[in-house]
Amino acid sequence: MAATTVLERGGIAAVDYRCSATPSDRPFVEVHPAFSINYVRKGSFGYRSGGRSFELVAGSVLVGRPGDEYVCTHDHVQGDACVSFRLAPALVEAIGGKSAIWRSAALPPLPELMVFGELAHAAMAGSSDTGLDEIGMLLAARFVDLASGRTPAPSVSGARALDRRRAVEAALWMDAHAHEPIDLEGVAREAGLSPFHFLRLFAKVLGVTPHQYLVRCRLRHAARLLPDEDRSITGIAFEVGFGDLSNFVRTFRRAAGVSPRGFRRVARGDRKIFQEQLAALS
Repeated sequence: MAATTVLERGGIAAVDYRCSATPSDRPFVEVHPAFSINYVRKGSFGYRSGGRSFELVAGSVLVGRPGDEYVCTHDHVQGDACVSFRLAPALVEAIGGKSAIWRSAALPPLPELMVFGELAHAAMAGSSDTGLDEIGMLLAARFVDLASGRTPAPSVSGARALDRRRAVEAALWMDAHAHEPIDLEGVAREAGLSPFHFLRLFAKVLGVTPHQYLVRCRLRHAARLLPDEDRSITGIAFEVGFGDLSNFVRTFRRAAGVSPRGFRRVARGDRKIFQEQLAALS
């Protein structure tokens, strides 16, 4: 596991994690050193903590609480990459939310969180002028809002290993082909299952339906491309797999709270758009 601290300021740190573990590597117990929000950028891994097990794929979010033990596994695919925001207790208290939501667990890919995860990736890559500390606080605040009214991703402790593998491999395939026309029947065929059984299995393991995950893959890819001002927004919409511009704009705005054009302005350092959210954390 390679971990590079790319920012440490004002009660928040950003760490770039690159894991190259393989299915043959033996898992071991680790301990969360701090409160953290961890965004999965690519790859997949299993996560066990507090008697619950989860399968995480690109777009998932892992929540850590200091002192909680956990184990990561790579039963299905080699390696993953995550951006982790570690939060000081004072910052967690300022952001708010019931203490129970900071219990170590996982959330399925949610568009409201993915757009900020991708913005963090753009900032680390140097293609966004927005501060990583700002992005981390916005991501944490959005997580609290969502977790206060949502149930975390379902534990998959009872799911068969074969079912977990099929769901994860299907998610990886969908992510790689998200720019193409994909329907339930087609992806179920790739998984070797009937559409009904695949739908039930996928939702049980990953916490979202195949169509939800497909749309969120497209949003995630769009959020990664939007900071590049040489690309037109219309071109990005079609490139990532949306059939028309209006659907893309409507879906993106619902996820990010701003239009794709507004998100591009944020990526270029326009802080006015989210100044109210940031002010609420001060």
